[in-house]
Amino acid sequence: MGGRGSGVVARHVVVEGHVQGVFFRDSCAGEARRQGVAGWVRNRGDGRVEAWLEGDAQAVENLVEWCRRGPPHARVTGIEVAEDSPAGLEGFGIQ
Repeated sequence: MGGRGSGVVARHVVVEGHVQGVFFRDSCAGEARRQGVAGWVRNRGDGRVEAWLEGDAQAVENLVEWCRRGPPHARVTGIEVAEDSPAGLEGFGIQ
């Protein structure tokens, strides 16, 4: 458990708004891979998008900030971010 801004962290993110059918998952996966963040992203039955992000603290924070905006056609109206313990995932998948 590194100091602030270092080490591996995990975040569970739920994004609401117009976030399904706008390539949110695909765009999020691409951004995660660019940042070197592991985890997954999936659509939920309630119209929101859920993601598990883990990796370098700064990279994860960058991806959380990206989720606050989403891809060009998304309209994010809210985001829940919860800290969690890393699960040791590798790679990033779309579920």
